[in-house]
Amino acid sequence: MGKILTTVGQSTFQTIKEDIIFGNLKPGLKLKLGVLKDQYSASVSILRETLNRLASEGFVEAKDQRGFYVATTSKEDFLEIANLRILLECYALELSIKNGDSEWEGNLVSAHHKLSLAEKEIQTNHYYEKNIWKKCDHDFHRALIHACDSKNLLSLHSTLYDKYFRYEMLLLTFQGKEDTEHQDMLNAALNRDVKLAQKLLKNHIQSAEEYLIQAY
Repeated sequence: MGKILTTVGQSTFQTIKEDIIFGNLKPGLKLKLGVLKDQYSASVSILRETLNRLASEGFVEAKDQRGFYVATTSKEDFLEIANLRILLECYALELSIKNGDSEWEGNLVSAHHKLSLAEKEIQTNHYYEKNIWKKCDHDFHRALIHACDSKNLLSLHSTLYDKYFRYEMLLLTFQGKEDTEHQDMLNAALNRDVKLAQKLLKNHIQSAEEYLIQAY
């Protein structure tokens, strides 16, 4: 019974988190347990646990005596998230390139192939699921740094990535893009060129950052 509850709780957590990331639950929205109970077919106890978890990750704000709200956004918050992502991901990338073996290389090539297919698909298919593209993009960036051999780094990166991606979904009419940035990062990583890989990664994040700043 406990395992079933854990599975249901994790599913509810992931669904609500994605709805926040993709803007289905707008910044500042009050999250009423009665409404969420019907919307997500989950018990009040599971919803409370879910919202507290999301609050600990910064996607929900818990206000004393007032309940839970979707975390608000700001230009300052976005810039902080972007800068933290650059610092953390570039550091993890250096460790990963130095530690990565042939299995890491194979997983990285596979993740890039899936992302490349998703990028092409989203260009031509307006009904293509954004969350599928998001997963492929996340998996590629995670594959880049996976050999850093640090669970803490990978966990922090995943949270920062989701926060950064949330701003992309909120501020842009996203239609995807197909370019050489990911291919260039892949090549630099496989060639064990740490400085080039870090430079490309930083430019990749900052180029999107510039568009997002203009959208504010």
